[in-house]
Amino acid sequence: MTGFRGMRFVKDLIKRFTPKRESLTGNESVSDKHLEESTTTTTQTTLTVMKRHKWSLVLGVSVIVLTAVITFAGRQYVQAGMVNVYHVMLDGQEIGIVSDNKIIEEYKQRRPQEVQQNFPDVHVVLKTNGVTYRPEKAYNPQTDDLAVLAALDKLLVPQPVGIELKVDGKTIAIVKDQQTADKILEQVSAPFAPKAKETSKVAVLSASLGEDISTAPSELEKVEFVQQVDQLEVPVEPKDLANPEDVVKKLKTGDVQPAKYTVVEGDCVSCIAKKLGITKQFIYDKNPGIQDDKLKIGNQLDVTVLKPTLSVKTTEKVVQNQEIQYDTEYVKDDSLRVGVVQPISPGKNGLKKVTIQVTKVDGLMTEEKLVNEEIINQTVTAKVKKGTKVIKGEGSGKFAWPVVSPSISSTFGMRWGKLHKGIDITGNKSIMAADNGKVTETGYKSDYGNYIIINHLNGYETLYGHLSQITITDGAIVEKGDKIGIMGSTGDSTGVHLHFEVHNNGGLENPLKYLNR
Repeated sequence: MTGFRGMRFVKDLIKRFTPKRESLTGNESVSDKHLEESTTTTTQTTLTVMKRHKWSLVLGVSVIVLTAVITFAGRQYVQAGMVNVYHVMLDGQEIGIVSDNKIIEEYKQRRPQEVQQNFPDVHVVLKTNGVTYRPEKAYNPQTDDLAVLAALDKLLVPQPVGIELKVDGKTIAIVKDQQTADKILEQVSAPFAPKAKETSKVAVLSASLGEDISTAPSELEKVEFVQQVDQLEVPVEPKDLANPEDVVKKLKTGDVQPAKYTVVEGDCVSCIAKKLGITKQFIYDKNPGIQDDKLKIGNQLDVTVLKPTLSVKTTEKVVQNQEIQYDTEYVKDDSLRVGVVQPISPGKNGLKKVTIQVTKVDGLMTEEKLVNEEIINQTVTAKVKKGTKVIKGEGSGKFAWPVVSPSISSTFGMRWGKLHKGIDITGNKSIMAADNGKVTETGYKSDYGNYIIINHLNGYETLYGHLSQITITDGAIVEKGDKIGIMGSTGDSTGVHLHFEVHNNGGLENPLKYLNR
């Protein structure tokens, strides 16, 4: 206060003894000499006053300096005591204060692992997402890292969870974790996928009577489940977790109990199949001891039809090489009698690569689809001299598709140890003669249903099976393209289609050898 008064006193003295400068207007003026004298007098007066009050002035200045020093030192002291701390919260509610945010980050990583080790038989979830922190800079704050971590341990409750497996919306079981669920589904699907050596490269095969397309090397295109499979994480009691082996068994076999059938007098394989609504092939597969369809009265057959809870559908690609029958060009010769044929130049069969898409459900083939044909070697047409008197009904040796807009549903070859003697065709339901010929047989058989056989009078015969109606009579002469019947599903048939066979001099031939797209 004394220093402040001294400064103000000095300012007042200077103000009092400093003459005011007046405006220089008209005749009123102050000479430069007078001004100089006034200034000198004022300065001297000021010095005299400052000498008289120098201790008051010095003291005031000292107070100001001391105050500034104390203020600066105080600020430095406070700054030195300021540190970063972190307010820890759980779901928005503060738990306490920690000294470093790394403590919380490490806790959120470490604690779930520690909890899982304490529950080895069940998967547990510790929801640490709600743990957050807010930074603050404070002076000498009070933190307690251990207390905060202990509080989190108490408030964060571990929750045992499992994976609920559902098939078509129905809960099958709850298993330990996602890894266990994936392994179960893999065990269900693995037996129906081609082995690795079969899927590495598509094999090119040559068609023969012994070829079994159901087991032919193939390239796996897709593996999927027929039913809808859902996997959900749900809370669970450890005692409610299912045994993985039991789950696999349930998915594969369902709840079906073994079934037996006792053979009675008059039974046959196809008769039993129709009676039970199953296929002959199923009976053969389940009972490999059956030979040549011979059954003994009293024998018990295994007719257990498993209904898997979860069925596996595979889509595979099979590539085969198939021969293409060459055409024959007939040159009429009046010098030759009817029926006499003389070769002019030989023909040569061609070769084509056929790609077939095979669909299986639980390892059993349900569909075949011819998706592509690629000509490898072209045929060479044979030339033959022939008598001018053409016998009515004699075939040309070149076959046409017996169905308009054909689609192949099953190809020629072995099926699970049995020979499929022809090809199955779907499309327009009108059945036509594949070439000129004479109808030599019509009727009904348990395996073919309603059928027609046409002799083409040149070594070839064709058979048409599973017809719903026969529109031609025995002994009739037909030309290529004539309607002979209507497609159906009679006999041992799994659906509406035409079963078409080609015989050459008594031997079976693959019809695809003669039919091209």
